[in-house]
This record gives sequence, structure tokens and C-alpha cells, in this order.
Amino acid sequence: MSRKGNKLLTIPANVNVTITNDRVDFKSPSGNLTVKYPSDLLTIENSNGIIKVIRKNQETKSNVFQGTVASNITNALVGLSKGYEKKLKIVGVGYKANVTGNKLNLAIGFSHPVAFDIPSGLKVACPTPTEILINGFDKIVVGEFAANVRATRKPEPYNGKGIMYSDEIIVRKVGKTAEGAGAATGGASGGTKK
Repeated sequence: MSRKGNKLLTIPANVNVTITNDRVDFKSPSGNLTVKYPSDLLTIENSNGIIKVIRKNQETKSNVFQGTVASNITNALVGLSKGYEKKLKIVGVGYKANVTGNKLNLAIGFSHPVAFDIPSGLKVACPTPTEILINGFDKIVVGEFAANVRATRKPEPYNGKGIMYSDEIIVRKVGKTAEGAGAATGGASGGTKK
């Protein structure tokens, strides 16, 4: 039994929902989203502003899809009413970002600047040269764009330089020089010759 799938989903006031044979369409001032579902396994009902995802049988496959579709509908409702946000920070001497027109420009230690086209439906801003704010109503697009930007210069564990999520914790490693110095010092004071 899917606990997530059996939840009643309340439709926010600014979102219009249309249910057809195999899809649910959402419209709001922010934008439009569509969630597809297998109509042979599930039925979706909208009664008095509350959406219910109902299984047509007790098979495991229906149970799995019930939870997945309910999560996708929840993501659409939250995205169109409140929106999603990802914050990235840039660490490194001379590393910086800015937005010009429909492009996010990064100077992150390469011999050339890196530019990203901002997808439609996303708002990208750089409050400071080392911060990137990504906002949008589609959770998948927001997350994918943030992941692609981060992947251009992943944070490295020795100096902590790179692009990372604002709440990300980088586990730092001790460099070979520090390890060697510690071992040499410990070894020198360890024993005496006879």
C-alpha cells in the first residue's frame, strides 16, 4: 500500500487542473505543466479542489505507479504555486559568474569562459559574483540546470575550489605534502640506532 499515493492533494487557488484519459494538465500564471499516468492502472479524480490517485487493481505495478504519479502531481502543484529554488556558490580565486541576457557566464579557471543558455521558465540571477540563484516552477528543469552548472567545475576535496550547492559540505582531504611531513616527523623521533 502506497502511503504517498493515498494522500489527498489540495489544489492551490491559482492553479487550474484538467484531467484527461492519460494526463493531468496544470495551468497557472507561472506556467503550464503536464503529468502523464498509465490509465490502465490508475484513475485520477478531482473533487472540490482535491486530487485523488486511485489504483484500478491491487498489483504491485499499480502500487508503484500510484506513488510515483502522486509525487509528480505534488511537485507540479508546489512548483506552480510556490516555485523551486537552487542556490550555488563558487569558491576559488578569480572564479565568478554573471548573467547577460539569456546566458549564464562562468569564469572558473579554464582558458576560456563557459556560457550556459538559460532554459525558458527559469530565472537565473547572480546577487554577488560568487553566488548563483536558480528559480523555476518545474522541479526537474531547475535541478537539471543546477546539476549541469555544478558539473563544469565540481568541488575538489584538497583546496575546496569549484561550484557547489550552498548547503553542500565538502569533506576535505589532507594533501600528500602534509601527510609526508607528519610521517617524516613521527619516523625521525621514533627510535635510536644501536
